[in-house]
Amino acid sequence: MKTIPDAVSLCGATPEFTEDTIPQSLRRSHRTAATTWGRIVVSDGRLRYRVLEPEARETELSPGVPGVVEPGVPHEVEALGKVRFHVEFYR
Repeated sequence: MKTIPDAVSLCGATPEFTEDTIPQSLRRSHRTAATTWGRIVVSDGRLRYRVLEPEARETELSPGVPGVVEPGVPHEVEALGKVRFHVEFYR
C-alpha cells in the first residue's frame, strides 16, 4: 500500500458511511483530482478497495488497515457486510 506524502495536509473529509449509505459514485470507478490524496479509514467491519489502473489490485480494509488513494488513480469500494468508514482528503 502506498503512503500519503509528508508534504501534504488534511483538507477535508466525508461523513461516515455504512454499507447502506455508500454513495453509488464510490461503488464504481472514480478518481480524486490530480493533486488530491485520499485515506479510507474503516472504523468498523471490512471494505474491499479496488485500484483499477495502472495495475489492478484489491485490498481488504478494516480498522487499523486504511486504504491510500493516489491522485488521479481510478478506484472503487465494496462493503463486505456491515461497515462504517469515512474518507480523508489531503493536498
